Amino acid sequence: MFLKLGMVAFGGPAAHIAMFRDEVVERRKWISHQRFLDLMGATSLIPGPNSTEMAIHIGLERAGWRGLIAAGTLFILPAFFMVTILAWLYQEYAEVPAVEWVLYGIKPIVIAVVINAIWGFGKTAFRTRWMTGTILIIIVAYIVGLNELILLFGGGFMGLVRGVLRTGRIPGVGGNRLGVVFPPGLLGILGLRMADEVSLTSLFLVFLKIGAVLYGSGYVLLAFLQGDFVDRLGWLSQQQLLDAVAIGQLTPGPVFTTATFIGYLLGGFPGAFVATLGIFLPSFVFVALLNPLISRLRASSITGSFLDGLNAAAIGLMVGVVWVLARSALVDITTWGAALVAVTLIVRFQVSSTWLISLGALIGVGARLIGG
Repeated sequence: MFLKLGMVAFGGPAAHIAMFRDEVVERRKWISHQRFLDLMGATSLIPGPNSTEMAIHIGLERAGWRGLIAAGTLFILPAFFMVTILAWLYQEYAEVPAVEWVLYGIKPIVIAVVINAIWGFGKTAFRTRWMTGTILIIIVAYIVGLNELILLFGGGFMGLVRGVLRTGRIPGVGGNRLGVVFPPGLLGILGLRMADEVSLTSLFLVFLKIGAVLYGSGYVLLAFLQGDFVDRLGWLSQQQLLDAVAIGQLTPGPVFTTATFIGYLLGGFPGAFVATLGIFLPSFVFVALLNPLISRLRASSITGSFLDGLNAAAIGLMVGVVWVLARSALVDITTWGAALVAVTLIVRFQVSSTWLISLGALIGVGARLIGG
C-alpha cells in the first residue's frame, strides 16, 4: 500500500495524510478516526517530515517493528528513485525536465482529496464547541500569516490549559519519559563540525542534523539547506539549491527527498543514498520512541486535552493550507471542473485517491495537447 502511495502522493504532507486516511481509516478500517487524529497530533510533536512519520506510525500500529520499517521505507523509495533519475538528467543536461503540465491536472485533485479528509476528520474533531472554536481560531491565524509551529503548539497549549482548569491537576506522563522523545543530548548534533570538503560521512552528518531538528514546512527546509550547503559550506550554488527544492516538490512522496537530489549532485548515487538515510533516519527513531506514549497521553484527561488541542490545530492548519493551495491550483474552468468531479467521485462513489491522481495527470496531459 505505501509503495503505491509513494508513487502517486503529490501535493505535500496535507495531501499525503489525506490519502493515508482514505486508505487506512475509510477503506481498510485498520485504525479508528480518533486514533488517526491522535497519531497526527503526536507526529506534530517531533521534528522531521510529518507524512513520512505518519506512514511509520501506521506501519508500527499494523505490524509492529517490521511494519514500522516497511511502511516508512516503501513510502520513501519511489521518490528516492525518481529524484535520483532526475538528478542524473540534471547533471547531464543542466536543466530540470518540465512537468508543469502534469501538475496542472494533479493540483485540483489534491485539493479535492484534502477537502474530503477534512470533512472526515470533522466527524470527530467538531464534536464540541471548544474544538470547533479552536479550529476556527487556528484557521484565521494561519490565513493572516502566523507561524505554523506557533499555531500548532498554541493549539496544544490551549488544550492543556483547558485540561488543567477542568481537573485542577498539573499533567504528568510517567516521570520524565517524554524526555526520551526529546533527548537534550540530541541538540549536540547541532555542534558537529563538518569537513570543508564533501565526503559521504559529512553529507550524512549534515542531513542527520537537519532531520533531527527540523520542524515545519518545506520552506523551513529551504532555510536549513541555504544555511548549511550554500552559506556555510559552499557546496552548492543558489541556483542548484532552488532546482533541488523544485525537484522535491515536483515529484510524489516526501518533499524531504530534496536531500536525495543534493546528495547525488555532491556524491553520485552513494551520496544520494547517505543523504536520504541521514535526513529520514531520525523519523524512524522518534516514532519508535513516541508511539508507546500516545495511549498514555490519551488516557490522561489533561494530556488528552493537550492532544485534542494539537488535533484541532492540525485540522485548522489543513484548512488553511487547502485555502492557500486552492488559490493557486483552481485557476480556470478546467481546474475547477476537475476538482468538483474529484469531490463527487470521492464522496459519492468512494473512488480511491490513487486513481484520481492518475486521472488528474491525464487531464493535465490532455489540456497541454489541446492547448498546443
